[in-house]
Amino acid sequence: MKYTSQLMQDRPELLPLQENLEKAVQAAVQCYQQGGTIFTCGNGGSAADSEHIVGELLKGFLKKRPLSPDVAQRINEQAGADIACRLQQGLGAVSLVSFSAAQTAVINDLGADLMYAQQLTGLCKKGDVVIGLSTSGNAANVANAFYVARALGATTIAMTGRTGGKLREVADILLNVPADETPRIQEYHLPVYHAFCADVEEHFFQV
Repeated sequence: MKYTSQLMQDRPELLPLQENLEKAVQAAVQCYQQGGTIFTCGNGGSAADSEHIVGELLKGFLKKRPLSPDVAQRINEQAGADIACRLQQGLGAVSLVSFSAAQTAVINDLGADLMYAQQLTGLCKKGDVVIGLSTSGNAANVANAFYVARALGATTIAMTGRTGGKLREVADILLNVPADETPRIQEYHLPVYHAFCADVEEHFFQV
């Protein structure tokens, strides 16, 4: 995997993560091949990272990702203008952080620790992937999301700090970067998920 390999060359301290990062890419590729969706969640800075991951998947990241000719033609027939040439093929991804009305309802009625788990009961299906970011690895709402995701047949990927925290026990794939302080952990998370997104994109879009 080109971008994962490059990351390991640039940051050799991340070499212990290479196998699991490649597994994460493979899980995402398999998810998309089956028509699935990737969901992301986190809190604070990790919520922002959740949004960032989705942004790289929903439009071209390092590739142009042209639409298929038949889809482009149908869009232009509907629009009455050539807008398809400006659109890019997205990869299905949803940030659970984004649903403010649903989140506040869950927080008010059920508890903040269920804010992501409840959303997944209505959105997640077998073969999907759920990525949870928690610098400590102990975010209760991310752990509960993983319990629901695994029960529904989804693959769970945790991005954490060195220890992995509670998510070490409930993640199918653990990406625990070699740092202990929140800012340093988040600084490592960025290149890791950039390599992840780039390698997933590379699999589906060669140009």
